[in-house]
Amino acid sequence: MQFFIRLKPAMCWMFLVGVMGFAPVPLAAQLVTSTAQETVVDVAIELSAEELRWIAEHPQVIVASVQYPLYLFKDEHGQWSGLNNDLLNRISAMTGLNFVHEESFSTDQMLGRLESGAADMSTTLAVNDERKGFLDFSHAFGGAGWVFVGRAEEPVVQSLDQLSNRVLVLPTRHALEGTIRHDYPAIELRSVKTYPEARALVEGGEAFATIENEIGAQLYPLGRLKVGHAVEGKWEADHLAVRKGQSPLLSILNKALEAFPPAELRAIRLKWLSGIGSMKSPSLWQRLTHWGCWGMVFISLFGLLSLFWNRRLASLNQQHLNDEKNLNDQLAFQHALMDAMPDPVFVRDLQGRLIMCNKSYEESLATRFDQIQGRQLIELDLLPKATAESLHAEFITQLNTRKPRFIERQLEFNNGVRDIYQWTVPFYSADGQLRGLLGGWTDRDRQRGE
Repeated sequence: MQFFIRLKPAMCWMFLVGVMGFAPVPLAAQLVTSTAQETVVDVAIELSAEELRWIAEHPQVIVASVQYPLYLFKDEHGQWSGLNNDLLNRISAMTGLNFVHEESFSTDQMLGRLESGAADMSTTLAVNDERKGFLDFSHAFGGAGWVFVGRAEEPVVQSLDQLSNRVLVLPTRHALEGTIRHDYPAIELRSVKTYPEARALVEGGEAFATIENEIGAQLYPLGRLKVGHAVEGKWEADHLAVRKGQSPLLSILNKALEAFPPAELRAIRLKWLSGIGSMKSPSLWQRLTHWGCWGMVFISLFGLLSLFWNRRLASLNQQHLNDEKNLNDQLAFQHALMDAMPDPVFVRDLQGRLIMCNKSYEESLATRFDQIQGRQLIELDLLPKATAESLHAEFITQLNTRKPRFIERQLEFNNGVRDIYQWTVPFYSADGQLRGLLGGWTDRDRQRGE
């Protein structure tokens, strides 16, 4: 009872710290909303006669759009939403342009629509040399870096050099595809239609990594994936891409972006991206509050965990000792069993290196186990060179074919040619993996002598 009485003040302090830690969240959201409302003002844009005529002749501007959460996506009502949609709506109010989204389902399909003239522009394409051939790009209005996404159990991907001789999966016609093919020919590139397909191949182990926009990489449950380092020297600026031959449209968009109030653009980006990545660094007070809250939680948990730790540690230590004793007993039994066999017996690994042998093997070849452990026959002078090379080649072939071998033959030893009955069989682990060869021989000359 005294424990709980003394614990009550600490719980009150933990509750207070928790409230202080979560209080900035609604406050920040309120500030973003109020900032966005206060900065929406009418902006006058002076358009040329050619630009006004273009708008009159093009009552609709077809936007090829791929859903990319936070930037551009359909909400639960099937309406287009996101950062880029808010930007287009504001540009529409400033210029009179009427933007109509037509959905594409992959980057490749979207680029095809732009190339064919079925669409006028897009809002989610990064710049590369291929795309400059048939697209013009507006002024930048933001941007983000590219990051590697790999499997959680693999080392963090830090650079493109790390992907040499490994599979990198990218959506078809990815913005970095051409650069990677040219500058990193050792990387094995694999193309799929969409980012979800790319992530699925990485998660399933068919590819080592993919590359995504750092904002998009944080939006999906990582599961068996993890986000690695940024791709060095590669920055994806946000542009509006316009099909070539439409210079009046490009000029209108650039004028709108130039006249866009910086505070309003910042408010739109904060509205959609404030909770992702490191777009806005928390203040010192926010960090201290956050750390303090978690610190109190950990201190409380530590008190409970420490009560069970010593008992658990003692139990694990005893279990380890028991397991070690059982293992030593099994090894001693195996050695005793092998040494009791009158014929030479050996065990070799997948490269033909000696793992184990019995006393008869040592006596037959006039050696000791500690002198030959972990070595191949061709590395030793226990047998004539031709015999050692022949036997080693037979071992490797048998490991490849995985077939047992039983044969009567004459074999040249250092002390002469002997008639033997030789046997070697592959052996496997409990999970069915080939581990090496178990073998031996019976000396027919010695049998006849006995």
